[in-house]
Parts: sequence; structure tokens; C-alpha cells
Amino acid sequence: MIFSPRLSRRKMLGGLLSGYAAISGLVKGAPLTFAAELGASGQGMRSKGRPLTLLVLGDSLTAGYGLPLSESFPSQLEAALQQRGHAIRVINAGVSGDTTADGLARLDWVLGEPFDAAIVELGANDALRGLPPTLAQENLRQILTRLRQPSRPILLAGMMAPRNLGADYGRAFDALYPALAKEFSCRLYPFFLEGVIGGPTGLLQSDGLHPTKAGVARIVTGILPEVEALLQDLPRVSQE
Repeated sequence: MIFSPRLSRRKMLGGLLSGYAAISGLVKGAPLTFAAELGASGQGMRSKGRPLTLLVLGDSLTAGYGLPLSESFPSQLEAALQQRGHAIRVINAGVSGDTTADGLARLDWVLGEPFDAAIVELGANDALRGLPPTLAQENLRQILTRLRQPSRPILLAGMMAPRNLGADYGRAFDALYPALAKEFSCRLYPFFLEGVIGGPTGLLQSDGLHPTKAGVARIVTGILPEVEALLQDLPRVSQE
């Protein structure tokens, strides 16, 4: 994620930490291609020799800011899925500092590589900059429109606005993700940082915003059932 150049880092960070701390009371707790086939569990059974990839389009929360790539969300998610018998690779298409507009701007590059399903995690930086929720919603709408195909399921990962931005802003921003999920009939994980913001000590880095390795693991644990359901949405292709 990125901070606004109009404010000092110290002042901005202080406001964001207090704003995100309030959320704790609202929640409970370069591209790769390869040949693979899913295991006997049957999730989206594919023919031999066909690639199966899951794209994660996001910002620093998925890019792995402050962590080795092996500890990033895509890497930990891939490992968790493989441990559960899914032969799958996860593409890390996260870029630190990206807003929804930035994600949309680089979508041509993202679409240059084949993938079968996608997770979209964008919007945190829009909220941190106080950008209009309607702008974030429209950018995400365009992203989902371009990602969507009849055979490509999508999981939208939601975000919540820091509470110091005001109740009206928070309501408008928080509501855009459920609205888009309904509009596009795609799966929704309501809050990507659930269980991390306001969770046990050690889940956030010293900036109070980005997850540690343990924090990423908590995210993976929470989102894993929804990701497995996403794989169930893949079309079944008979074995050759």
C-alpha cells in the first residue's frame, strides 16, 4: 500500500492506525504458466497437459510487502491448496501501492498470460487516500468485466475503510464489494484482513498495516474454503 504524498508519513500512519483499529470492533476475529491436472477430489477436473492457474490480482497485501516471496499470500495459498490435494499454481499479480485505477491500467499485461480462475484484491489504497468509493467501484467493475468469462470463476476479496474517514465514507466504501459481487454473480470474501486487523499480536508488521508471515497464514486459513469453492466452479473436463 502507499501513503498520500500530501501528508507526512508519521501523521498519515498515526491516523490510519487509529482508523483501522476501530475496524477490530466490526469484524470477528513475473507470471507463471505450467501444465497440471487436478487431483481425485474432482474440483474442476481438467485434461492432462492443460494448464491450471489461479491469478491473484492485488496490491501490497497480496504482493507480499515486507516479506520474502515464499511467505506472500499467493505462495502460502498455493502451498495450502497443494497440501489439500489440489494440483495448482497461483500467479502473484500483486503490485505494492496499486489502487483500483492502477490495477485496471495494467490489466492488459495481466491478461497476456492464461489463467483459469482469479482472485481480485484491490481497493485498500483507494481508502487510504480517501478516494471516492464510486471511483473504486467503477474501476473494479471494469476489471471484473474484463476478467469475466463463462468458464472463468472470480472471487472478489473485500476491504473495509478505516473508521477515521467518517461513517458516511465507511458505509459507502464497505458496501461496494457486496454490490459488485451481486452484480457479477461472483464469489465474495467480505474482508481480506479478517482476523488480522484487531487479531492476536504478531499478525501485523511494525507499520500496523501489512500482515506478517503469520498474518498471511491467518488470511489463507480464512479464505481457503471460499477458494476451494471457487475451484468447484471450474468446468469439468473429461480426462484424455
